[in-house]
This record gives sequence, structure tokens and C-alpha cells, in this order.
Amino acid sequence: MAREFNRTDRVAEQLQREVAQIIQMEVKDPRLGMVTVSGVEVSKDLYYATVFVTFLGIGEDDESINAAIHILNQASGFIRSAIGKRMKLRVIPEVKFQFDSSI
Repeated sequence: MAREFNRTDRVAEQLQREVAQIIQMEVKDPRLGMVTVSGVEVSKDLYYATVFVTFLGIGEDDESINAAIHILNQASGFIRSAIGKRMKLRVIPEVKFQFDSSI
């Protein structure tokens, strides 16, 4: 009998919730606007995580989106340490942000 969820899916769902809360409550950069975490992909070994985000309140041009992604990637160390305090994982994944253009 196959399991319905594997570990990477469970960790990705928990990471999505935690990263959304961290960005909303703890990242204090007014240039970001409203950030929505639309999904997370975690590597099989749980060392890397790609966080897909969308923005509300910034321009729709590529320059402002790239600037916001750059801001989030610069804050990834802070976000990773906050994840380490909230989640009980042996290895905290390295977080990389990417714009979700599917929406």
C-alpha cells in the first residue's frame, strides 16, 4: 500500500506556511509590498528549497519584480535562520526565491 504523502511534500507544505508568516511578520522592507508564497519545491535530500512568490503592490514590469526577488534572496539567510527556529529539521534547506509567472 503506497503512502499518500512523502516527506518532501510534507516539508514543502510546512515551509510554505512558515516562509509566508516570516515574510509577512518579520521582514520589514517597504519595497516588497504584499508578498504571496504560491508554492515551494524541495529537493529530495532536503538541502535546497525553491520558493515561488507573487507580488501585489509593486509594478508589473520586469525591473520591479527582479528588484523584489533580489531583496528576498538577500534576506534568505535571515529567513533560513527563522525557519531553523520554527521547524525541527536536521538540515535547514537553503532558500532561493523565484517569481511565479503562472498566475
